[in-house]
Amino acid sequence: MWRTVHSIAGLLAAVLLITVATSGAILSVSPALDRSGATIPAQGAVSVAQLAGRVVNHYPQTEQIKRLPSGVIVVYYVNDGTPGADRVDPLTGLGVGSYQPSPLFRWVKDLHRAFLRDDGGRLLAGLTAAVMVLMCLSGAFLLARRSGGWRSLLKPLTGTGDQRVHSELARLAIIGLLLSALTGTYLSAVRFGLAPEPMSNEPAYPAEVTGGTPATVSSLKALRETDLNSLHELVFPYPHDPLDVYSLSTRQGSGFVDPSTGELLEFEATTSHSRLHGLILSLHTGEGLWWLGLLVGASSLTVPVLGISGTCIWWHRRSSVDRSLNNADIATADTVILVGSEHNTTYGFARVLHEQMVAAGRRVLTADMNDLAQAYPSASMLFVLTATYGDGGPPASADSFMLKLNHFHITHGLSFAVLGFGDRQYANYCRFAVEVDEALGRIGLERLDEAAFIDRQSSRMFNDWGHRLAKRINVPLSLVHDPVPSTRFKLELLDRADFGAQINAPTSILRFGPARKTGMASYLPWRGVRPLPEFEAGDLIGVIPPGDETARYYSLACSSTDGLLEICVRKQPGGVCSGFLHNLKTGEQIQGFIQPNPDFRPAPGGHPIILIGAGAGIGPLAGFIRKNNARNPMFLYWGGRNPQSDFLYQPELDRYLDDSRLTGLTTAFSRTDNRAYVQDRITEDAPTLRDMIEKGAQILVCGEREMATGVRQVIDDLLVPLGTSVDTLKREGRYLEDVY
Repeated sequence: MWRTVHSIAGLLAAVLLITVATSGAILSVSPALDRSGATIPAQGAVSVAQLAGRVVNHYPQTEQIKRLPSGVIVVYYVNDGTPGADRVDPLTGLGVGSYQPSPLFRWVKDLHRAFLRDDGGRLLAGLTAAVMVLMCLSGAFLLARRSGGWRSLLKPLTGTGDQRVHSELARLAIIGLLLSALTGTYLSAVRFGLAPEPMSNEPAYPAEVTGGTPATVSSLKALRETDLNSLHELVFPYPHDPLDVYSLSTRQGSGFVDPSTGELLEFEATTSHSRLHGLILSLHTGEGLWWLGLLVGASSLTVPVLGISGTCIWWHRRSSVDRSLNNADIATADTVILVGSEHNTTYGFARVLHEQMVAAGRRVLTADMNDLAQAYPSASMLFVLTATYGDGGPPASADSFMLKLNHFHITHGLSFAVLGFGDRQYANYCRFAVEVDEALGRIGLERLDEAAFIDRQSSRMFNDWGHRLAKRINVPLSLVHDPVPSTRFKLELLDRADFGAQINAPTSILRFGPARKTGMASYLPWRGVRPLPEFEAGDLIGVIPPGDETARYYSLACSSTDGLLEICVRKQPGGVCSGFLHNLKTGEQIQGFIQPNPDFRPAPGGHPIILIGAGAGIGPLAGFIRKNNARNPMFLYWGGRNPQSDFLYQPELDRYLDDSRLTGLTTAFSRTDNRAYVQDRITEDAPTLRDMIEKGAQILVCGEREMATGVRQVIDDLLVPLGTSVDTLKREGRYLEDVY
């Protein structure tokens, strides 16, 4: 997972990251240059009154004195009606040169903050900083994995080439880059109102000023008691206004000074939030911390090299995959295999076909369906192996195939065969494969064979298809592929909660732990139990029932960090696996494997999450609520049969409501006097749901196909006033389904 996050984020934002990092490295030099030209008196050696008196001696029409974070003193003055600004020596008050911010640094700062744009550029720069945070965190996990653990991060790394360069530089620069990215993300969040701005500590203008004869600035008590090194700025009163005052801003706060008495008026101390904001600003810019700025700038200089070496690593990895398939190129391939897959499992079947066609002397090209070329000039055979996503939709690697097919040029003699992968429990079993078969036929390609379908990745059905295909194309094929991972593990039933027996709908919540070993190993406490593999709520466990090598998949209601594995299973009439699970007794074991399901997850952030399910579909939804430690708005709509017999997870849901992990719970029961289904509750709450969706809410639906179809319809209806649809929300990743 971390490698995927790291690669995708880096590739998508490479140019932006390099631009921000390089400009930041240039800007990091500015505080050091300013500091090198500054004279810093010892603490307590010079007061603001002494500085102001010296400055006024040389600049009689002084309007403002400012101390920059670097320690440079700047005086703003008027000379014969012409304003000016000079840097001055705080020990003498003499000017040491005019003060003119560098046009180069000003341009680079605009590039760094906003890509030379306005607010749109600032937003993009902020997002780039957030991507850099993600890159640093994912890179840290990858480094730890490569080093052999967090404690081994400082040990010498092995390897050569781009991988070695990338890892060594990342290890040196990661702290500086993370500091810069975190502070930049925070400052951008403040800019756009996503984080609170520091509260103003501006004092109210004094109601009473003596208006007496002004004293010399060097004699004013409040200024004599203020050390120069704490000064931010001193603004002089207007000379012709007897009621005007000095404005004094320091590290400690802001106030006014009476020009006659020298008393400090209406002083407001700097808030802790303002001090924190100032610290974060210094950490990001290096202003006031010039040495840290140089270190962070040096870290930023590694980003271009990291970007180039990381891209090379990604390309080598991608190329190695292609070479391992012995892919022919588009111009010379006589056999093309296109693959539609959601989680890459279909590629295992495609690889077997590819290798056997190559062994038979064919020049084979295997690619994603989305990578359909405009033509295959030398090809005579086209095979499409595609899974179906959800209830009949295209999988991730085929979601633009139909559009590309409109621009496909047919070559003479090209024939095709389609093999679909799905689950017969779905009403639209392998529908996308059917649609692809029909579309290829419509554009004029000839069929090698009728479309065939594989139920639940059956090895036997795949082998049967291979024998049938071999006779059609006169190529010897023996397609043997076991999609079940070899890394199976055993689980032991810890406890169970049974529901629904009274209404003939037995449903159980089953909680498993790592299976204890038998034999001598069971007497060794450090070897008796293997840890659980990593998984998240919403992932799938493939359970292999005794005497049947075909796995059945169940959604997980917890994460591996919970220390157990939990599923919610309804017993199906004649169901081999559900019957096996329902008959389990505490202490008995099952065999299975984890199938990641990353496309069924609540989106991060503070937008509302609307969870909809019925029956056993509540399992992963309960898992999402359990992990809602941030207490983001989360609403559950769930349907059962009778609250006395099958109110699944009722105690847990009550607890989640109490501690705010669950914001709202709406139930519907179909075997009561007030008979209702979950769709009815959604319709009743249409205005509220519509408002949440308009504000960016995400919807996750889990349960049986019939329920999901009904929910999809009522959601579509309530979306009409918004001018959108479920299909649109799906494309935006805001409507996700886990349907069986």
